[in-house]
This record gives sequence, C-alpha cells and structure tokens, in this order.
Amino acid sequence: MSKPRTPRDLADARFSLALDETADELVVGEAVALDVQPAGLVLRLASALLDGVCLLVLYLLLVFGVSRLWPSGVDDAWGAALSITLFVAVLVLVPAAVETVTRGRSVGRYAVGTRVVRVDGGAIGFRHAFTRALVGLFELWMTFGSVALLVALFGSRPRRLGDLLAGTVVQHERLPKQRDPQVVLPPELAAWATVADVSALPQRLENRLGAFFRGAAVMRPELRESAARALAADVAAFAHPVPPVPAEVFLAGVVVLRRGRDVQALRSRVAVLTAAGASASARPPGFPR
Repeated sequence: MSKPRTPRDLADARFSLALDETADELVVGEAVALDVQPAGLVLRLASALLDGVCLLVLYLLLVFGVSRLWPSGVDDAWGAALSITLFVAVLVLVPAAVETVTRGRSVGRYAVGTRVVRVDGGAIGFRHAFTRALVGLFELWMTFGSVALLVALFGSRPRRLGDLLAGTVVQHERLPKQRDPQVVLPPELAAWATVADVSALPQRLENRLGAFFRGAAVMRPELRESAARALAADVAAFAHPVPPVPAEVFLAGVVVLRRGRDVQALRSRVAVLTAAGASASARPPGFPR
C-alpha cells in the first residue's frame, strides 16, 4: 500500500517539475530565453482597476469642465460628438501617451510593481501602447473586461488580446533579489575539464541548469537526485565526453565550463572593441592635427 503524499511532498514535486518546465519561457528570435517573470492575473486585475478608476475620474472632470464652458443654445449633436471624442481620447490616447512616456508604466502598474515590455524584453513604443489601448477599448471597456479575462485564462501566460496583437507582455518587477549559488569545478572533473566540449549546449538547457542549482538547496534529497538525473540525461547529448560521475557533479562541471566559455567570449569581444576604437581614433601618418 502506497504511503499518502503530504503537502510537502506535493510542493517538492511541483518545484521539481518547474525546474524542467520551459514552455513559459520568453524566447527571442535568436533562440535566447529571457529571464522575464510575467505578472500574474491578480496583479494585472488590480492595476487595471486602479487605471480604470483614474481614467473615469479624468473623463468626468473633463466633461464637467467642458459643460461649464460650453455655450448655451448649441445643437445637442455637437455636444454628443464632443462627449464621444473626449471618451475616446481619455480611454485610448491618454493610456497610450502615459505608457509611451513612462516606458510601459501607469498609475496602477506603479502601485503593483509591473511594467509592459515587448516580448523580446525591450521597452515599448507608441505603436505598442496605442495598439494595446485601442484593443482595450473593446476588450476592457465595451465588454467589461470579459474578453481580456477569457484570453488571459486560456493562454500559456496571462496576456490579453491587446498584448497578443501588440507583441507585448506585462512583467513583474518587484521580485525578491536572489543570489545565485557559486558553482565550482568538482576536483574529480579537473582532468575532464581540459578536454570536454560543451559549446553545443542550447541556451534553454543552460537556463535550466541555473534554475536547478538555484533551487536545489530547498529540495528533498531524493527529488533533488531525481531532477539531477533527468537534467543530466538531456545535457549529456550536448557534452563530449560524458564523465562517469554522479549526475549533479556532472552538471556542476558543465556549468563551470559554460561560465568560463562565456567569460572568455566577453573578454575577446572587449579586446576586439578596444582595438577597433584605437584604430578608429588614430590619425593616418602625416595627417595634420
């Protein structure tokens, strides 16, 4: 008879599964996965409600001010047209302008700590902000947010229709700072490191290696070993040769080699740029000052 699973067992299992989960990663065109944490649905609802209240208050203030300045005896059709113009301007142009100037922030997002960014992690422009605001006029205001909620619930990430059309995502910025553990080369892999080749390791697998070592300390020993074996089986296809050592030791060696490779690549690039800068600033022989 199997032993009943406790809440801790379920939490460890979910955490172990999250280490190997890559479906929700943001991947740019160069096949590089970005370390961007999408904002949850609750945070997005809270920021949307705050922004909605601010926009409604602004609209009512503008209508009240215009009605006081509007001359009497003017055709009511002109008043209705002006009201519709104010409504569209407040709900479309104002949010687009605010998001463009603040690079994806708003009153509600300042309060909950989120920001709108492009799917490649860069800052949004007016085109992205205007598309989100224009689509939001339908999915947020005309349908009272029901369309946005349905699209966010059935997607892999909580993105509304405006995000899908504009190519944006809302990221959570107020995350607790976490120091990455220092992974060192195991002594038994010193000889292997001199001949090993891990240059073919995909970026996604490298990100999974980092996630494993960041969370391994809080995992139960048996689940930690199981996750290490599963990850080592995937990494072994891109590492040559594969040393006959425990899975976690092998993964530590791969991490150290990749880190050294990246550091060397950065140093080489700095040397090339420094040499190019010196050549560009040098004067030809005999050229007057």
